[in-house]
Amino acid sequence: MSTAPTEKKLSLIVASLLPYLRRYARALTGDQQTGDKYAATTLEALLSDRSVFDEIESPKVALFHAFHLIWASAGAPTGEDETGLAKRAQAHLRRLTPNTREALLLHTIEEFTLDEVAEIMGTDVDEVEHLLNVAQNEMTESINGRVMVIEDEAIIALDLQGIVADMGHQITGVASIASEAVKLAKETQPDLILSDIQLADGSSGIDAVNDILRASADVPVIFITAFPERLLTGDRPEPAFVITKPYSEDQVRSAVSQAMFFASTETLVS
Repeated sequence: MSTAPTEKKLSLIVASLLPYLRRYARALTGDQQTGDKYAATTLEALLSDRSVFDEIESPKVALFHAFHLIWASAGAPTGEDETGLAKRAQAHLRRLTPNTREALLLHTIEEFTLDEVAEIMGTDVDEVEHLLNVAQNEMTESINGRVMVIEDEAIIALDLQGIVADMGHQITGVASIASEAVKLAKETQPDLILSDIQLADGSSGIDAVNDILRASADVPVIFITAFPERLLTGDRPEPAFVITKPYSEDQVRSAVSQAMFFASTETLVS
């Protein structure tokens, strides 16, 4: 049993953790609006009952546990009003084994330990390990596509290419500045974009992606940044997948598999 923080201190703690909860919710649903609705519902529930922070020592684990209770009680979103990529995402979600993606995202992207994932999901470590194994198989099975990298650091770009190629995807090219990225995307029409935010000439990966998405709105994007909290503000359209630098190979593999899974259509190589 923990000593709960004061109301004011708790508010500050939750505010600092909110970008990461939104990242998780967005990746879990495959859509910004749907994910943010679940995050907002979690905050509303905590306004009336904060007992979870009395019961769980880590505020971050407690916050994610509160989210999971709401997510589990509501069930996966139906996506009845969704269109385009979001609609395909929900169709894919309905075919997955329950709780597998939650475990995978919590462990690989949010970097919770197995014990913490078990506490968040209200299960045990053995079950978490089983869910992770199932998730890896379901997310990567028979889904391959064309991936473009926007990154100005040569070593990182090379590393990303290696990880993605080892997964069976085709690299369409690497761009180090925004103008190159827009041109490359137009020429190669990738199924997925991996993008840094700050590029070599001072241009923005966000601006490049926005220009690309005007022509191909349904291309999923994974941003890789040292400052994810600057991207997850809720002030503008944001990607479903955000990886924090320095990243791990497992994080990249997880995000790529899920983004490609969501975006997979008959046009992808399978």
